[in-house]
Amino acid sequence: MKEVKAFIHRNRIADVVHALKTAGFRNISVIDIKGMLKALDSREQQYSIEIGEKVITEVKLELVCEADKVDQALALIRENGRTGQKSAGWVYVSEIESAYPIDDGNAS
Repeated sequence: MKEVKAFIHRNRIADVVHALKTAGFRNISVIDIKGMLKALDSREQQYSIEIGEKVITEVKLELVCEADKVDQALALIRENGRTGQKSAGWVYVSEIESAYPIDDGNAS
């Protein structure tokens, strides 16, 4: 299994998630974060006192899928995450060593 993490502009996340779900991907998490992607315009930026830099609210998408589905997931994220900028975010793929379900605790 693989974990795909993508850092995407907030205004593109709905299209990315919709495309992934339509293609059958289900193990998706979406988290708002502060990051330093290039802002689409000045209204998107704010100054972070903690970091001492301008930041934007971007989204980290996490997806877990079978290894043979990674190329499809990457294509959907990259296609639907485009903003018209030369660089609109990043996608990382990692190996999952183990995965365990959280169950009801009953030994059956």
